[in-house]
Amino acid sequence: MSNTPGGTPTPTSTPLTYAAAGVDVEAGDRAVELMKATLAKAAGPSGIGGVGGFAGLFDARELTTYRHPLLASSTDGVGTKVAIAQALDIHGTVGVDLVAMVVDDLVVCGAKPLVMTDYIATGRVIPERIAAIVGGVAEGCMRTDTALVGGETAEHPGLLGPDEYDIAGAAVGVVEADALLGPARVRPGDALLGLAASGLHSNGYSLARAIVARNGWELGREVAEFGRTLGEELLEPTALYARACLSLAHRLGPDLRAFAHVTGGGLAANLARVLPAGTAATVRRDAWPVPPVFTVLRQAGAVPWSDAERTWNLGIGMIAVVAPNAAADAAAHLTAAGHPTFELGEVRAEGELSAGAGAGAGASAGAPGAPGETHVQGTKGTRGGAVILTGTYRT
Repeated sequence: MSNTPGGTPTPTSTPLTYAAAGVDVEAGDRAVELMKATLAKAAGPSGIGGVGGFAGLFDARELTTYRHPLLASSTDGVGTKVAIAQALDIHGTVGVDLVAMVVDDLVVCGAKPLVMTDYIATGRVIPERIAAIVGGVAEGCMRTDTALVGGETAEHPGLLGPDEYDIAGAAVGVVEADALLGPARVRPGDALLGLAASGLHSNGYSLARAIVARNGWELGREVAEFGRTLGEELLEPTALYARACLSLAHRLGPDLRAFAHVTGGGLAANLARVLPAGTAATVRRDAWPVPPVFTVLRQAGAVPWSDAERTWNLGIGMIAVVAPNAAADAAAHLTAAGHPTFELGEVRAEGELSAGAGAGAGASAGAPGAPGETHVQGTKGTRGGAVILTGTYRT
């Protein structure tokens, strides 16, 4: 439309359509056609209806077998890891990341995942790209026995660039009330087991990308420590722990106390969320080897250890808190399930700690610049127990 001062707007000679505004409805339809077969598989036997409905449907008859079912819900995204996928034009793996970030949060309370939905916002719908992203979500759902029952793709021209997108997801699970895991079950003497991470997972990528940019590294750069390119290492999908964790819950029963999913904030901040007040978990930093990706990035960015350990997982993606008599069996079971597991330390009553423990001021023995003893408590709004990191990392 044209405007004259004080006049009435008059229409331009060229009609303005939704497509001209940047939204391609037909491209969205083509994307759905490309992913139909994959979505049908990922819906599983309990998914009802199929593609095209206004809501996803799930056959919930299984809930009638529970004495006192509690529904658990979780929502999350993948963060700036999508920028790596966009730069490499590889989009299938971030869908797996999305499932890991959402579903493995459900597992922390002992919940079996039931259903998941996803949301993709993009500047321009490229059907093959959308199908690749959703294909990754479907793969993650099938690997965690979660029904993918729906999703949404929204085209936002002018808000996002043509090749930009962001993804998010939400899931619902169920747990028997008397099997609920968490701080109420944790007690002094319990053992801490750390399940190996597959890499950075989906946290701390703003720091990782800043290090890459500062050093002028190309994502196609071969890195000897990784045995592959930098981009391949940074795009490694997040480990999916759901099946192994739920299998362990079935195996141990009440001897399994809690899980902690190590995501944003690092190991200590997330472990502190599942500890009751009056307890402190001591974690030995040398209990596991720090994967090369963290060493390379930390050194290249001169990142202080204190910042690295509250940003990245440093090699531990999930923590299981178990009864001390069950620790060896649990570690063997998790390792056999494909997740190398390390004994990290134990839970103690705060009164049992030495007078200086948790002060955070003492220097660790080991290499120059190694972190001192660190005390973490009161994270993510919780006011429970504390986590004390001791010793020096193995790199």
